[in-house]
Order: sequence, then structure tokens, then C-alpha cells
Amino acid sequence: MTVTDTDSGFPDRRSLHERIASDLRDEIMCGDLPPGAKLPSTVQLKARFDASNATIQKALQLLKDEQLVIGRAGAAVTVREHRQRTMRPASYMAPAGAGAAYRWLTEATKHGARTARSMLLDVTEIQPPADVADVLNLADGETALLRHQLLSIDDEPVELVRSYYPMALARGTAIMEKRRIKGGTPVLLAELGFPPRLSVDRVSARIPTQEQYRALKLPGGLPVLRALRVVYSDDERPIEATVMVMAGHLHELQYEFTAD
Repeated sequence: MTVTDTDSGFPDRRSLHERIASDLRDEIMCGDLPPGAKLPSTVQLKARFDASNATIQKALQLLKDEQLVIGRAGAAVTVREHRQRTMRPASYMAPAGAGAAYRWLTEATKHGARTARSMLLDVTEIQPPADVADVLNLADGETALLRHQLLSIDDEPVELVRSYYPMALARGTAIMEKRRIKGGTPVLLAELGFPPRLSVDRVSARIPTQEQYRALKLPGGLPVLRALRVVYSDDERPIEATVMVMAGHLHELQYEFTAD
């Protein structure tokens, strides 16, 4: 169903092709148009949205640019395979087993990825953003160690990761070395006597920064998902705060809860 401005009393000031793309995007993301499905024909879309052929083509081009659909000359436009990924944050908290890869990488390959890689962009001492300093209980002006990574699946950048550690914990350890850590930092933190006990996520949708737009090769002005994860060890001591950013139109987060 298409909602018009008069249905809600509040005007949708986006151009018509953007509105059409948003409705089709929602149907793709919720599964009404599953991977491999053909989109309605141009004739059907023109009738449904009371739009011109040119407007329909502009809407479809947006979805192509977002890599949600594929269109070839003389063939129907179809939904791309395996575009939306379900991320399960609870799967990444526990340290990896002896000699195993970082859990994010192994979980990605479990769920259909052919390859998953992490690229370490930087390791540096820095004054963190205010929300990170707050959750790490840092004093005004106090620095933290930043480990900055770009995670990719099948050679496509999917997640920009900034992990911060209190200097009192990181100084003199392998966390400060500019190299990847086998199994990820959860393994090293556990070896240092700080096993992860609790992870708390705060998730928001935001307009991407310039860095995020370029690093994740984002199309247009679609929002990103930003998760601020705080990891606590014994005695509720915060040992890590990580800001994870991923394309909002390609990812969803799955959380599981049990009733007390």
C-alpha cells in the first residue's frame, strides 16, 4: 500500500522517486521481496505509484546504487542474493578458543560469507569521544588507546570499528602494538586477567560522517547503524568501549532475551 500526504496530514517532502525507492526498499528488507525475486514491472510500478517511466527508472537506479537489486537490459530487475545481514552481537562477546580467529570473522563465514577479513587501520593513544570517555569512567582530558579497524565480507567493507581501552589497562601490553591479535582483544584481555563478563550495547541510527561514507562506500544519504558497546569485567570494571558503524540498509541486529 502507498501512503499519500493526505493520509497522515504531514507532507513527505522527498522527491517522488525517493519515496518510491523507500517503499520498495522496505519490502526488500522485510522479505516481501526476497533475494532472487523479481520486482514488479515498470508498467505495474507506474500504475501503483501514479508515476512516469522516468521517475520509476530513477527510483530503481537508487536501489541499484545501494546494491539491493540487479537490473540488466532486457531482463527484469531482481533482488540481489544475500544482501541483508543479521548481526548477532551476543555471538562475539566470549573470547575465541585457543588458536581460533576473531569471533566476528568466524561468525560471518558461518552465515554465508565466503571470506571475512579485518584490516587494522591505526593504533594510537587519543582523547576519545565524550560518550566513550563517560562509559570508561575517564577523567576530563584523560586519554585511551584506540584500535581502529575496517571489517570486510567478500571484499566489501561492512563495518568500521573503533575500540578504546583505558591506558592503565593497555599500557605495556600487546594491545598497544600495531598488529592484529590472534582471536581478537577479548582473548588478550582474558589472558591479562580481565575476562569479559557483561556487554552493554547502545544502538542508534545516524547520518554517516564523511569518514564513514568513504570507508564503507555508502550510496546517497542513507543512515548508518551505530552501536556503542561497553564490555565489563569483574567488579563491573569497564575494560573496552567499541563504536561499530555499518550500513543501515544492509544490516539488522538480533538480540535474544530470556524472561526472569
